[in-house]
Amino acid sequence: MEARLGSPGHPAAPQVKSRTRLFLLRGTPRPPQASAYGSDDKNQLKLCSHWRSSCSVRVRIALNLKGLNYEYRAVNLLKGAQFSAEFTKLNPLGYVPVLMDGDIILADSFAIIMYLEEKYPQHSLLPKDLQKRGINYQAANIVSSSIQPFQNLGTLKYIKEKVGPNEDLAWAKYHIEKGFVALEKLLKDYAGRYATGDEVFLNQTATFVTAKHFFEPTPQSLGLYLENGTSPKPCIQREEGTQLNEKRQADLFLAPQLHGASKQFKIDMAEFPLLCRLNEAYNETPAFQDAMPENQPDAPPASTS
Repeated sequence: MEARLGSPGHPAAPQVKSRTRLFLLRGTPRPPQASAYGSDDKNQLKLCSHWRSSCSVRVRIALNLKGLNYEYRAVNLLKGAQFSAEFTKLNPLGYVPVLMDGDIILADSFAIIMYLEEKYPQHSLLPKDLQKRGINYQAANIVSSSIQPFQNLGTLKYIKEKVGPNEDLAWAKYHIEKGFVALEKLLKDYAGRYATGDEVFLNQTATFVTAKHFFEPTPQSLGLYLENGTSPKPCIQREEGTQLNEKRQADLFLAPQLHGASKQFKIDMAEFPLLCRLNEAYNETPAFQDAMPENQPDAPPASTS
């Protein structure tokens, strides 16, 4: 039978970088799991992702914090794979991430994270305290509504084409800094080690990577990602009897944004001491670091962004 485009037997099928790792949240290495390359197991969570997509990073952190194993299916945004007929069947907007859980298909990082929170209640991403829960929602939405949309790939491309070739960076910096000023004020009375205390919540997931975006090619094709060439991602697990710091929903949104702001958009983080301190805490947390762009199977070799 003729091999389909993207399947291992097809001559145009790209190679897959496999990064199968299993380790504890506290960072203790464990032997790798067997590869699930090409698996179409309905019981296996599948994440359609791009290595540098901050929205995808949020979901990767959430999956790690909840100790959920999943298949990573790379979508090459720079080659326009997200706009193909195959992908828009999953998300008509043509955005990553997309989570497939059996017959359930969900797009949008916030929707996916809330779905995971309800289906897999272990290691809750939302605080029980109603006021802190509201602060988590507010901080997460500052990132997802007032920062990230103004610096994403499509927006910056439009600014370069319609406003000027050198205007995209200034545009992005303006909106990032405006959002960071708001976050500093919002979190000053709540932050501890993490955004709303000594636990990790929703807002932190977004800030760590939102600004860390899209500017280098990836080796994987949409056919590979949709059909067979998938790489299993690590499952970050609890060890029985081990007490973990509780990382919550706000942290999922904050972490991606902070991680990329200084590197990609040259934001002077010295102006935002609280956010700078949070960023240091995320850098010390394996569940966050494993989700970072440079650690994904579709990241270019020697990526440092």
